[in-house]
Amino acid sequence: MDDNFYQFTARSLQGKEISMDTFKGKVVLVVNTASKCGLTPQYEGLENIYEKFKDRGFVILGFPCNQFGNQEPGTDKEISEGCLINYGVSFPMFSKIEVNGENAHPIYKYLKNKLHSFLGKNIKWNFTKFLIDRGGVPVKRFSPTTVPEKLIADIEKLLR
Repeated sequence: MDDNFYQFTARSLQGKEISMDTFKGKVVLVVNTASKCGLTPQYEGLENIYEKFKDRGFVILGFPCNQFGNQEPGTDKEISEGCLINYGVSFPMFSKIEVNGENAHPIYKYLKNKLHSFLGKNIKWNFTKFLIDRGGVPVKRFSPTTVPEKLIADIEKLLR
């Protein structure tokens, strides 16, 4: 089995199964998101860096998660509408998943195994970010409070 990000699939908010190899050759940022979190305004920063770099081979993949303080209680449709209406999100968003525990999505099991935080493997809160290089290798993990603008230098380095 290939040991990289491209071996996985996930269901989009629209209900379509999407293979991560769709994003082969791109720099990918994976983020677990929530609509009712103090960090939710990060959607705006994420959208800004997506707009800035998407034409250079960068993509953000948003994974809504309700495991932290019940901050993503909505259905896929409600999440989709909220992201679009409130933040103009145009990057790919996926169906709600779990990021920790027995039912954690395989993508998150993989990413947490590859990149631990100083607090261990588990995701601590919404908006934890994983940066993956063009070869599908996870290279850096960012805490929930790291604002998207702080990722720009790392993204630019991988896009070179």
